[in-house]
Amino acid sequence: MVKEEILLVYDKQCPVCDNYCQRVHIRETVGELRLIDARASSPVMDDITSRGWDIDQGMVLKLGDELYYGSDAIHALALIGSRSGIFNRLNCWLFKSRMRSHFCYPILRFFRNFLLKLLGRTKINNLGLENNDRF
Repeated sequence: MVKEEILLVYDKQCPVCDNYCQRVHIRETVGELRLIDARASSPVMDDITSRGWDIDQGMVLKLGDELYYGSDAIHALALIGSRSGIFNRLNCWLFKSRMRSHFCYPILRFFRNFLLKLLGRTKINNLGLENNDRF
């Protein structure tokens, strides 16, 4: 039986995002998680851009034919997440609630953007917006 491939699209140049995505695990019965660097060209990034989603403002989880963005992505990831290890149990507890996900995600994104500004990283700017290259 072939496991379903689940894609998690994020900015690999963000140390916090990269650490989170490397550590989060999903249940084996759900499928296999594949990490996608949003800075690299890919069909899923084309799909994200065509939907008008700004990847600099939220990660994306592709589960089957469905795409989840930002707080919905982190919520869906918590629902399919493994409960093994302290990190994954904490992730599940914090984000399995849609309300907590919607409350926490903008705060986490603010600190992520602040960190990337301090590190001098450029935005991905997948939507090609003018004067939108810096955090």
